[in-house]
Amino acid sequence: MVLAYEEDAKARQSALASRHAAKSGALLTIAAIVVAALNLRPALAALGPVLDTVKAATGASSAAAGLLTTLPILLMGLGALLAAPLRRALGERKGVAAGLVAIAVACGLRAVWPGLSGLFASAALVGIGVAAVQALMPGFIKRFAGDDAARLTGLYTTGIMAGAAVAAAGATGLTRLAGWQAMFGLWALPAVLALLLWTGATRRSPAAAPAGGPVAVRRNALWKSPRAWLLLTFFGVGTGAYTLVLAWFPPFYASRGLTADQAGYALSALTVCEVTAGLAVSAAIARRPDRRPLLAVALTSLLAGIGFLLLAPWLVLPAVCLLGAGIGAIFPLSLIVTLDHAADPDQAGDLMAFVQGGGYVMASVMPFLAGWVRDASSDLSGAWLLMAFGVVAMMVMATRFKPDARVG
Repeated sequence: MVLAYEEDAKARQSALASRHAAKSGALLTIAAIVVAALNLRPALAALGPVLDTVKAATGASSAAAGLLTTLPILLMGLGALLAAPLRRALGERKGVAAGLVAIAVACGLRAVWPGLSGLFASAALVGIGVAAVQALMPGFIKRFAGDDAARLTGLYTTGIMAGAAVAAAGATGLTRLAGWQAMFGLWALPAVLALLLWTGATRRSPAAAPAGGPVAVRRNALWKSPRAWLLLTFFGVGTGAYTLVLAWFPPFYASRGLTADQAGYALSALTVCEVTAGLAVSAAIARRPDRRPLLAVALTSLLAGIGFLLLAPWLVLPAVCLLGAGIGAIFPLSLIVTLDHAADPDQAGDLMAFVQGGGYVMASVMPFLAGWVRDASSDLSGAWLLMAFGVVAMMVMATRFKPDARVG
């Protein structure tokens, strides 16, 4: 009897140890997802506060400077469309790792390759790396988190915005200390950290789809689905607002009398508002199966922020808060709504690749278009006005995202 009791105690201890190990492994995996997310925007967000400095050093026009944001966003879109072949060739674990390697190399490249050609080469490599991570991570999250995927997606997108906030805040100060090339190069270090954490946390994860897994079966159907195109357009217009603000918000306020430091801090404050809004979405999303009320609030905030830019640009704080809250909520909500339309992890990966692929291609036009407008008129008001019309269109689209809607 004593022996049986001891064996039972050992079994309970073993079960507790297994549960503890599983919980620790899950927390480490979540940390790896968030740290990877932190590295997906610094190479873009750090550019805006020093854009005029880069232009002066390289002799680039405003349109060419806008292309430094347009190019990686465009490649992020094109790369997302290749998610299924990438998942099949490398698997999710190795594919995300390859993306993080590309980001680290691109950031390091900016420290050693001066001039506009080096910036364009590194921008292309950043776009490829970010595309790989963003194309594969949603499917991994859906597989790993199951019914809690919406909450983890909100945390993941909040990590993306937090990385942008840190990059924007430190860009001008680091540039003064070490130069703009070294400032960009420093971002290779957190990318290496993310790579190490990701490979360690997912080494034995059953959630990661391996190389050679099943090929998506619905890609052709997505091209024919009006619902998929609606999701793509919604994501593209919303991300266009984000890329426009990311590239041209600091130069816009610099032209209104702020110093480069102040304009950079304004962008950083805006991204802090984005992070706060993203965290609020993560906390509230589980209790809101109907995403439309949250979308309505976020879009109204974004439209009001654009209104301040157009009508009262001297009121910086309201513009920062409203734009940040709107963009910060729309980004995770647009991805969560997309996941809502998928029935399983494989469809989630394919649908997310389709939506992000086309959406990022659409959004990539905005920074270049705004640069062209600035060259032509010495002002960005026309770009903000165009964005306001886009937000109104998003309000109409959002009414169709019912809780039971699915992509056919």
